[in-house]
Amino acid sequence: MNPKEEPAERKNGYFGPYGGRFVPETLVEPLRQVEEAYERAKKNPQFQARFQQLLREYAGRPSELYFAENLSLRTGRRIYLKREDLLHTGSHKINNALGQGLLAKAMGKKRVIAETGAGQHGVASATACALLKMPCVVYMGSEDVERQKLNVFRMKLLGAEVVPVESGSKTLKDAINEALRDFCAHPDSYYLIGSVVGPSPYPEMVRDFQRVIGDETKEQILQKEGRLPDAIVACVGGGSNAMGLFYPFEDDAGVKKIGVEAAGAASIVNGKVGVLHGAKTKILQTRDGQIEGTHSISAGLDYAGIGPEHAYFADEGIVQYVPADDADALEGVRLLSESEGIIPALESAHAVAFGIRYAKTLPEGAIVVINLSGRGDKDVPTLMQHWKGARTTDVQGETALPPGIRADKDVPTLMEKLGLEKTEVKEKTKSFDVKEKVETA
Repeated sequence: MNPKEEPAERKNGYFGPYGGRFVPETLVEPLRQVEEAYERAKKNPQFQARFQQLLREYAGRPSELYFAENLSLRTGRRIYLKREDLLHTGSHKINNALGQGLLAKAMGKKRVIAETGAGQHGVASATACALLKMPCVVYMGSEDVERQKLNVFRMKLLGAEVVPVESGSKTLKDAINEALRDFCAHPDSYYLIGSVVGPSPYPEMVRDFQRVIGDETKEQILQKEGRLPDAIVACVGGGSNAMGLFYPFEDDAGVKKIGVEAAGAASIVNGKVGVLHGAKTKILQTRDGQIEGTHSISAGLDYAGIGPEHAYFADEGIVQYVPADDADALEGVRLLSESEGIIPALESAHAVAFGIRYAKTLPEGAIVVINLSGRGDKDVPTLMQHWKGARTTDVQGETALPPGIRADKDVPTLMEKLGLEKTEVKEKTKSFDVKEKVETA
């Protein structure tokens, strides 16, 4: 990491009017400890060396910047894909999980709490905790448990406890609620949050652990093309992969930066200022301040808020945010699978669909980089439901998975052998009340 000097309006946990620390009293001291530990870690050469070693030798960095030749021929523009899907565990989430896992270890924590939507952060957290020998508890909305059974089993296989959440909309928002409740009840644990959301210092810390995406992209595109791209595109839920890509390009005014939200959960496009999960940001809420229901075919984008630095970037015009709906995402999967032989995660497919459409509006020869934040193995059951009979049956008419699945192909067999076909839903938990909060400096 190469920290840069931040302007005054982006210090002390704030990004202009957004950010802060709106939390119950019980979390004030634990968050202060995390902040102090992270400030020490940033300056600790041993910590940084270990983190960089794990990124290289364990996660598989640097990830490739792949020239998508077939898509480029179709569009007349030069399309590149930042291949975070090739990393260990299948997404960018491993970058942050390793960084925060090392921080938890340095703080002497004995237990790690995490939340997950699509399951990729849960898998990455369980992976880091297995490596670092720490117990891991992952909260996941029961609706997401049902649509991401593959990742649920992967987490269990890695030794994590998966706790389905039955409250609220039973998706990512509610998983974060319960993770925060656990953190309140067990402040001696470490909360390994998965995106650039939540109370300070999490938004800036997750951004710093993910900025390797943009740092590598800038170096790689200069090597390949001799200049910066005309546009960079990433999907946005909470916004960690997008912030990781955008942040190193913030001062490059000639590079158009586009964040693609799920149309049914577009917090920047349709949201208003409010407080969610300990931070002031833009959120989807009713006139009386209640959180609105959201929808996305992708569990990872099905979230009613967005990271506070994204809200700041939107206000300042640094990044343009646009919506893409379920049909766009499905088209993105189809287009990339058939054109390049790469099955993207449904989250990433939002960026693929919009990125290709946007590229066609640029002059011929323009360079566009799309962040492929994760691979699509986890979404195959969802895709099969939406495309029944479309290239998903073998010659005997039996259900068959599309090509491209790696070791995960054996998971259904393992689940059956180990008796883990179903996920037991534990006792219902109450929601974290964001209104019971205090603001601290």
